[in-house]
Amino acid sequence: MTVRQQTGPPRSAAAPVDFTDFYQAHFHRIAVQLYAYLGDHAEAQDLTQEAFCRTLERWARISGYDDPSAFVRRVAWNLATSRLRRVRTTVRHRARQREEHVPGPQPDRVALTRALATLPANQRRAIVLHHLAQLSVAEIAEQTGAPEGTVRSWLSRGRAALAGYFTETGSEDGRA
Repeated sequence: MTVRQQTGPPRSAAAPVDFTDFYQAHFHRIAVQLYAYLGDHAEAQDLTQEAFCRTLERWARISGYDDPSAFVRRVAWNLATSRLRRVRTTVRHRARQREEHVPGPQPDRVALTRALATLPANQRRAIVLHHLAQLSVAEIAEQTGAPEGTVRSWLSRGRAALAGYFTETGSEDGRA
């Protein structure tokens, strides 16, 4: 007489063998439990679906369990608990973040941005790096790969173009 080993807990005779039957018999009940736990119907259905997908991958083994629905329920509850932890962590993180209200740009900043947009790219980059980033001519030359004389030329031409722009518009902040 040979003794057959089972891969899981013994299976009861009443449990469905076909995964589709098993799914139809247990999906709603598990989804309702998760809905009560999570308070979000769509999330409960998604997590229940994920638990059944994981069960399907191992169905040959799990179908031999005494209560395969216990496996699905455990997986679903673990997924729901993980989801709640992630949400709680996100909420705590956001609560620690301070919302900083920054006023919009002043009219002179808007005018400068418009004026810079009229310059060729090399002149605009040189002006921004020199006057806003406070880099020296040598540092700009090194960063752009251009000779220092070329950088000085870009700066000179850019400043002249900006002066002309503000003279044409009628004021320093660009408003006519």
